[in-house]
Amino acid sequence: MKTKITPFVENIGEATAACLITMEQGNFLALGITHWVIASQTGLVAGVAASVALLLTQTRSRWVIAIVLGVATAIVDYFMHPGMIGLIFLEAIITGLGAAVLSFAVGALLKFRREKRAAIQV
Repeated sequence: MKTKITPFVENIGEATAACLITMEQGNFLALGITHWVIASQTGLVAGVAASVALLLTQTRSRWVIAIVLGVATAIVDYFMHPGMIGLIFLEAIITGLGAAVLSFAVGALLKFRREKRAAIQV
């Protein structure tokens, strides 16, 4: 059960984190309840959409997972709230890129941790 829920939780968390960071451009002191609500909504919709798409394709490739999550996050972010950085779609693109990078990095770290743990148990 845990392994079936884990990808959903990871994708939702990564999309939410990317949205929060991009919305406030890294200034965590400026985060408010409204930011958390918008980022949570964006992360939930994007994370579930990406997880369902990845579940249907049954892929394990970190690159594919990162790209799908990034695209889903960018699309959902564009429709959830207007961009505040330059062009109207620029913030959504930056958020999607952030989600993709975060997804790839977290996936690589978790893989490293699993391999390390397996090597210790042998």
